[in-house]
Amino acid sequence: VAAASGLLVVQGDTSSAGPLRLSGLKLVAGMARGEAVFHEPRIVVEHIVAEDTEAERERVYGAFRRMREQIDNMAKEAEFGTTAEHQEILETYRMFAYDEGWSRRINQAIDSGLTAEAAIERVQQRMRARMQEIDDPLLQERMHDLEDLSNRLLRIVSGRMGTAAQSGLTRDTVLVARNLGPADLLEYDRRRLKAVLLEEGSLTSHMTIVARAIGVPVIGRLNDIRHSVEEGETILVDGDNGSVIIRPTRPLATGFEQRMAMSQKRRAEFAAVRTLPAQTLDGVHVSVMVNAGLAEDAAALPMTGADGIGLFRTEFQFLVSATLPGRDRQQRLYTKVLEFAGERPVVFRTVDIGGDKALPYLTDEAEEQAENPAMGWRALRLSLDRSTLMKAQARALIEASAGKVLRVMFPMVSEPWEYEEARSLFEKQVAWAARAKRPVPTRVDYGAMLEVPSLAEMLDQLLPRLDFISIGTNDLTQFLFAADRSDPRLAQRYDWLSPAILRFLKRVLDAARAAGVPARVCGEMAGRPLEAMALIGIGAENFSITPAGVGPVKAMVRSLDAAAVRARFDQLLARPPKDMRKALTDWARRHSVTIG
Repeated sequence: VAAASGLLVVQGDTSSAGPLRLSGLKLVAGMARGEAVFHEPRIVVEHIVAEDTEAERERVYGAFRRMREQIDNMAKEAEFGTTAEHQEILETYRMFAYDEGWSRRINQAIDSGLTAEAAIERVQQRMRARMQEIDDPLLQERMHDLEDLSNRLLRIVSGRMGTAAQSGLTRDTVLVARNLGPADLLEYDRRRLKAVLLEEGSLTSHMTIVARAIGVPVIGRLNDIRHSVEEGETILVDGDNGSVIIRPTRPLATGFEQRMAMSQKRRAEFAAVRTLPAQTLDGVHVSVMVNAGLAEDAAALPMTGADGIGLFRTEFQFLVSATLPGRDRQQRLYTKVLEFAGERPVVFRTVDIGGDKALPYLTDEAEEQAENPAMGWRALRLSLDRSTLMKAQARALIEASAGKVLRVMFPMVSEPWEYEEARSLFEKQVAWAARAKRPVPTRVDYGAMLEVPSLAEMLDQLLPRLDFISIGTNDLTQFLFAADRSDPRLAQRYDWLSPAILRFLKRVLDAARAAGVPARVCGEMAGRPLEAMALIGIGAENFSITPAGVGPVKAMVRSLDAAAVRARFDQLLARPPKDMRKALTDWARRHSVTIG
């Protein structure tokens, strides 16, 4: 019993009438109150062996036709956000629904003697296993769209299409599900849908993008949530902190409503700041760009208030395809991204696949046996070995950027020769296009990602050849600390505000500044106000972050005196305190810096 809050925390006792508090991953900020409604019952495949293979195949064909009709109708009828963003999200979703590789794999499973339901489930299980092998959260969770479509197809073929959306919502609702796809979310009445709670879920899933666009708070990673609440029970959702209270007492509900009013006021303040310049009190301008991976991310740029896309992950198109995407297909994507971005700059990162993001059509037997694929044959290492893959991507980017500036950077550069070889390959493709009288970019800016610590020791050799450098704090942190960021036992162990990290980053930033090379910090670290304040303290002035972080980071920047925090950091890094996070939080509060 937590006496101070009057909250009874019950572990595994769903029959208790007392309040229950759960903590999860905050996906979309916001606070809400409503009654629990379950999205759908679980479908159990009862019949596995097919009696008539052709009949099962016809059932699957019919289910695919119906599912595609539903997606097409949804694309015509749904209305949220900007028209471009809405259409792009559903167009990408439609791409999955019409993927011939997916239907072919289901047909192959039916050929082995399975029923339609069992075949869909087998392909779904194999897809799940593949998703679990991918370490990059953005790319892993984009593939949840395929999981959502598999569930939809399974419901259609089994004749059990009923979800809470079909029966309609009659009251303020908190939707409870194992996972949810964007199409399912769009079927709900937004006037009644107040929040979504998931057993799975991710910051970068398509569903999260849609939920953020329509303003529905979402919390994920709530273990066993479907067995912790009964239909119709009251739930308080705090998406700002990732916490949930089931069956609240009256005092808990009253306190929650007061905090909800304050939260709404704070979100309005962040929204107002989002379109203002990110400039400190003493006149230092900070460039705030966003990370992206789909064309609709570029379409949403005006809504984010960002200066551009500082990191466009090109590998998603490779991960969702059954075969290697050709040059023309790649070019269409890059052209669309640049058109949506308009005058805002876009930095394309060449494909980062292999290792923990293995593709069936690029499988290497040695890599399959590697014990640590994240540190193996991946990213630039793979692209240089498979030069035809990199040439095709180079030509696609060059043609898509005709008449514009092409900004391209290479991931996981370990030594300068790797960068030189990749740059040379691109320069040869530009020269080839010019000789062939094809349109070419007005200029090509080349950059490298510093994710591997060894590269920091060679900056004096590399910087003179760079137009810009991007520091990938996600991978860099795990390599510096020898800590797998996907291991839950280590996820919270190493702090981005560790003096070791900050000293390393300051050394890189100082070297780049001395060489006159712009340096940008990419990743989650720069998207958190306190960490972003620390980065400004060590000299960073260019960030590329998640879109949700733009407002809070700009609010922090506009309340900060850059000279004051930099002076303080000279002292802190010379004699680091025992708790750097606490020291920075205290300093920020004393100087009225907005950190959350």
